[in-house]
Amino acid sequence: CSADAFNNDLILQTLKDILAGNKCEIPVYDYVTNSSVVNITQMFPNNTTTVPCRVDNQLITIYPADVVLLEGILVFYFPEIRELFHMKLFVDTDSDTRLARRVPRDIKNRGRDLDQVLNQYMNFVKPAFEEFCSPVCCSAHRPLGVKMLI
Repeated sequence: CSADAFNNDLILQTLKDILAGNKCEIPVYDYVTNSSVVNITQMFPNNTTTVPCRVDNQLITIYPADVVLLEGILVFYFPEIRELFHMKLFVDTDSDTRLARRVPRDIKNRGRDLDQVLNQYMNFVKPAFEEFCSPVCCSAHRPLGVKMLI
Protein backbone atom coordinates (compact mmCIF):
# COMPACT_ATOMS: atom_id res chain seq x y z
CA CYS A 1 0.00 0.00 0.00
CA SER A 2 1.24 3.44 -0.80
CA ALA A 3 0.04 6.96 -0.27
CA ASP A 4 0.32 7.26 -4.07
CA ALA A 5 -2.79 5.06 -4.34
CA PHE A 6 -4.95 8.03 -3.34
CA ASN A 7 -6.12 10.65 -5.81
CA ASN A 8 -4.90 13.69 -3.90
CA ASP A 9 -5.76 16.11 -6.69
CA LEU A 10 -9.39 15.00 -6.66
CA ILE A 11 -9.58 15.12 -2.86
CA LEU A 12 -7.98 18.56 -2.74
CA GLN A 13 -10.20 20.02 -5.48
CA THR A 14 -13.33 18.53 -3.92
CA LEU A 15 -12.48 20.00 -0.52
CA LYS A 16 -11.80 23.41 -2.04
CA ASP A 17 -15.11 23.28 -3.90
CA ILE A 18 -17.00 22.28 -0.75
CA LEU A 19 -15.33 25.04 1.28
CA ALA A 20 -16.27 27.53 -1.46
CA GLY A 21 -19.91 26.50 -1.04
CA ASN A 22 -20.18 24.52 -4.27
CA LYS A 23 -22.06 21.28 -4.75
CA CYS A 24 -19.73 18.40 -5.69
CA GLU A 25 -20.11 14.90 -7.03
CA ILE A 26 -17.66 12.24 -5.95
CA PRO A 27 -17.33 8.65 -7.12
CA VAL A 28 -18.39 5.78 -4.87
CA TYR A 29 -15.52 3.46 -4.01
CA ASP A 30 -16.21 -0.25 -4.43
CA TYR A 31 -14.54 -2.11 -1.56
CA VAL A 32 -15.61 -5.50 -2.88
CA THR A 33 -13.67 -5.34 -6.15
CA ASN A 34 -11.01 -2.76 -5.25
CA SER A 35 -10.28 -2.63 -8.94
CA SER A 36 -13.04 -0.87 -10.85
CA VAL A 37 -11.96 2.48 -12.25
CA VAL A 38 -13.65 5.06 -14.39
CA ASN A 39 -12.17 8.08 -16.10
CA ILE A 40 -13.67 11.12 -14.42
CA THR A 41 -12.24 13.83 -16.63
CA GLN A 42 -15.75 14.97 -17.54
CA MET A 43 -16.53 15.54 -13.85
CA PHE A 44 -13.24 17.30 -13.16
CA PRO A 45 -11.81 18.69 -16.43
CA ASN A 46 -8.48 19.65 -14.82
CA ASN A 47 -8.00 16.16 -13.42
CA THR A 48 -6.77 13.60 -15.95
CA THR A 49 -6.39 10.67 -13.56
CA THR A 50 -8.73 7.81 -12.84
CA VAL A 51 -10.13 6.87 -9.47
CA PRO A 52 -11.62 3.65 -8.12
CA CYS A 53 -15.40 3.75 -8.19
CA ARG A 54 -18.38 1.66 -9.14
CA VAL A 55 -18.54 0.42 -12.70
CA ASP A 56 -21.98 2.01 -13.11
CA ASN A 57 -20.45 5.44 -12.39
CA GLN A 58 -22.53 5.84 -9.24
CA LEU A 59 -21.83 9.22 -7.68
CA ILE A 60 -22.45 10.80 -4.30
CA THR A 61 -23.54 14.43 -4.29
CA ILE A 62 -22.04 16.58 -1.53
CA TYR A 63 -23.94 19.78 -0.75
CA PRO A 64 -22.54 22.89 0.95
CA ALA A 65 -22.82 22.86 4.75
CA ASP A 66 -21.66 24.85 7.76
CA VAL A 67 -19.70 21.87 9.05
CA VAL A 68 -17.86 19.43 6.82
CA LEU A 69 -16.39 16.22 8.21
CA LEU A 70 -13.74 14.34 6.28
CA GLU A 71 -12.53 11.04 7.59
CA GLY A 72 -9.98 8.68 6.24
CA ILE A 73 -6.77 6.91 7.06
CA LEU A 74 -4.51 9.41 5.31
CA VAL A 75 -6.30 12.74 5.71
CA PHE A 76 -3.37 14.18 7.70
CA TYR A 77 -0.64 12.72 5.51
CA PHE A 78 -0.87 15.24 2.66
CA PRO A 79 0.07 18.76 3.86
CA GLU A 80 -1.93 20.61 1.19
CA ILE A 81 -5.08 18.77 2.29
CA ARG A 82 -4.29 18.96 6.01
CA GLU A 83 -3.86 22.76 5.81
CA LEU A 84 -7.50 23.21 4.73
CA PHE A 85 -8.88 21.87 8.02
CA HIS A 86 -10.03 24.26 10.72
CA MET A 87 -9.98 21.51 13.33
CA LYS A 88 -8.22 18.17 13.24
CA LEU A 89 -8.96 15.12 15.38
CA PHE A 90 -7.11 11.82 15.22
CA VAL A 91 -8.95 8.89 16.79
CA ASP A 92 -6.60 6.01 17.45
CA THR A 93 -7.11 2.47 18.67
CA ASP A 94 -4.56 -0.24 19.30
CA SER A 95 -3.74 -2.57 16.42
CA ASP A 96 -5.55 -5.55 18.00
CA THR A 97 -8.78 -3.56 18.13
CA ARG A 98 -8.33 -2.38 14.53
CA LEU A 99 -7.89 -5.98 13.38
CA ALA A 100 -10.83 -7.23 15.49
CA ARG A 101 -13.08 -4.66 13.79
CA ARG A 102 -11.70 -5.30 10.31
CA VAL A 103 -12.18 -9.09 10.24
CA PRO A 104 -15.98 -9.23 10.60
CA ARG A 105 -16.49 -6.11 8.44
CA ASP A 106 -14.38 -7.40 5.54
CA ILE A 107 -15.90 -10.88 5.68
CA LYS A 108 -19.50 -9.63 5.90
CA ASN A 109 -19.43 -6.47 3.78
CA ARG A 110 -16.55 -7.01 1.37
CA GLY A 111 -16.86 -10.69 0.56
CA ARG A 112 -13.40 -11.68 1.76
CA ASP A 113 -12.43 -14.80 3.66
CA LEU A 114 -10.38 -14.83 6.87
CA ASP A 115 -7.09 -15.63 5.12
CA GLN A 116 -7.56 -12.71 2.71
CA VAL A 117 -8.34 -10.30 5.55
CA LEU A 118 -5.37 -11.39 7.65
CA ASN A 119 -2.99 -11.36 4.68
CA GLN A 120 -4.08 -7.87 3.62
CA TYR A 121 -3.87 -6.58 7.18
CA MET A 122 -0.42 -7.99 7.97
CA ASN A 123 1.18 -7.23 4.60
CA PHE A 124 -0.42 -3.92 3.68
CA VAL A 125 -2.74 -2.29 6.21
CA LYS A 126 -0.64 -2.48 9.39
CA PRO A 127 2.68 -1.54 7.71
CA ALA A 128 0.97 1.33 5.87
CA PHE A 129 -0.58 2.60 9.10
CA GLU A 130 2.82 2.55 10.79
CA GLU A 131 4.52 4.29 7.86
CA PHE A 132 1.91 6.87 6.86
CA CYS A 133 -0.61 7.38 9.69
CA SER A 134 1.24 7.10 12.98
CA PRO A 135 3.87 9.73 12.10
CA VAL A 136 1.27 12.40 11.29
CA CYS A 137 -1.24 11.85 14.10
CA CYS A 138 0.53 14.63 15.98
CA SER A 139 -0.75 17.00 13.24
CA ALA A 140 -4.15 16.79 14.88
CA HIS A 141 -5.23 19.54 17.24
CA ARG A 142 -6.32 16.79 19.55
CA PRO A 143 -5.09 13.21 19.15
CA LEU A 144 -7.57 10.94 20.88
CA GLY A 145 -6.59 7.51 22.16
CA VAL A 146 -9.77 5.48 22.18
CA LYS A 147 -10.03 1.98 23.57
CA MET A 148 -13.55 1.38 22.30
CA LEU A 149 -16.15 3.43 20.48
CA ILE A 150 -19.72 2.87 21.62
